[in-house]
Amino acid sequence: MSGKHRIFGMAFGRVYPLYVQKVEKKGRSKDDVDAVITWLTGYSREQLAEAVESGIDFETFFAQAPQMNPNTALIKGVVCGVRVENVEDPLMQKIRYMDKLVDELARGKKMASILRT
Repeated sequence: MSGKHRIFGMAFGRVYPLYVQKVEKKGRSKDDVDAVITWLTGYSREQLAEAVESGIDFETFFAQAPQMNPNTALIKGVVCGVRVENVEDPLMQKIRYMDKLVDELARGKKMASILRT
């Protein structure tokens, strides 16, 4: 077995609808999910849609990200019992950043606060 976490090989397109479902249950929208993911990764909305449809895994999704937002260091807090700013593996940290942003959406935080503006 390789030392990679299984989420790295999971299709991004399998998880994305779960993000949307999570926030829609709390009154937010798919557009809100797209806004935070594009802010984080630099993908355009069109590129994001292609990534969802293409079946690429998380590792490829982040490897092909046009530009991670320079303000990702401002994302702090706990997701799944893990403090995101302390995650050592760079790829896992990016995944946790995305999870954190989606959690903040679902909790009803204002978009300006989520996008660290």
